[in-house]
Amino acid sequence: MKKRWFSALLAMTLLLGMACGCAAPAEEAGNEDGELGVILEDMGVPLAGLPPVGIVLNPSAPGTSVEKNSSVVIDYSNAKDGYVMVKWTGGGSPKLKVLVMGPTCTKQEDAYQYFLRTDGEYDVLPLSDGNGKYKISVHKCVAEPSKYSQVLAASFSVTLTDEFAPFLRPNQYVNYSEDSEVVTKAQEIIEEAGAEDNLSKVGAVYEWVVTNLKYDTAKAKTVKAGYLPDVDKVMEEKKGICWDYASLMASMLRSQGVPVKLVVGYTSRGEYHAWINVWSEEGGWVEGMIYFDGKVWKLMDPTFASSGRQSKSAMDFISNSANYKEKYFY
Repeated sequence: MKKRWFSALLAMTLLLGMACGCAAPAEEAGNEDGELGVILEDMGVPLAGLPPVGIVLNPSAPGTSVEKNSSVVIDYSNAKDGYVMVKWTGGGSPKLKVLVMGPTCTKQEDAYQYFLRTDGEYDVLPLSDGNGKYKISVHKCVAEPSKYSQVLAASFSVTLTDEFAPFLRPNQYVNYSEDSEVVTKAQEIIEEAGAEDNLSKVGAVYEWVVTNLKYDTAKAKTVKAGYLPDVDKVMEEKKGICWDYASLMASMLRSQGVPVKLVVGYTSRGEYHAWINVWSEEGGWVEGMIYFDGKVWKLMDPTFASSGRQSKSAMDFISNSANYKEKYFY
C-alpha cells in the first residue's frame, strides 16, 4: 500500500451505526399435530459477481445457561460474548432451521435464519443485533419444501462485553480455527506488509485477496441455499463467489484482532451480495468507504474489485455507497 493510503486514514471520520437484517416474510400454517407451524422460505446465496500474532477466540458451550429437550440443545452461556451454540441431538438428517430474533428483529418474519447441521456437532450463531432481548428457535421441516414446526426455543437478555464481541469470533459463516490455513496466511500477509493498525491490516489483506482470487462463475450457477464457505478451500483454489470472498477476509482479519462485520445485502443492480465492514482505531466502525486508492475512498468490496480486475468501471461502481443496501450482519 502506498504511504498516502496510510496518511489518509488519520483524516477519516465516519458515522457509527448498524442495521438489522430482515428475512423473507414467514407465513403461518398448521402441522399434522394441529400445532402452529411456519412457512420458511430458503434464503438465497449472495452471488454478485493489533497483536503481533494471530488471535482465535474459540467459541465454547460450557452448559451453564441451556435450554434443551431430547432433540435440541441451545447453549447461551456465552451470550455476552456475542454468540450462541446450537446442536441437534434428535438423530436422523432432517432439514432444520434456526431463527434468531433480537432487540430490533422482534418478529419471526424479521429473524436471521440459519440452517442447522445434523451430525451432532454445535453450530455457532452470532448475536449481531446488539444488547437486549433475544429469542432463539429451532424449526424442523415437516412438509417440503418450506413448512416448518418449532422444536425448541430459548429467550434471554444480552449485555455484550463490548460492541465488537459478535464480530471478533468464528461463527457458522466466518468459520476458522487456530489450525486454519487462512490464519497462518493472514499473519504472513500482515508481517510482510509491516501492518500494525487495523486499517493497515485491512489494506494488506484486501490487496492480497483482490490480486490472488478470481470470481467462480461456474460455482455461482450451481450453488444451493444453505451453502457455507470453506475458507481454507477458497484460499487454496483461489476462487469463489462473493460469500466466499467476504468470509475469507472476515476470517483473516478477525484472526488478527480486527473487528469485522460480514455484511449481506443488495446492490443497485438487484444482486444479492456480500461484503465487509471493519472497525478502525481512528474512525470507529467504517461502514461505507474505506479503501483509499490515492484519490478517493472505495467500499470494501473485494469481489467486484477482483472480478473487475480493479478496472475503472468496477471501481466507479464500488465508490458509490448508494449502490449498496445492507440487510444482514454476521
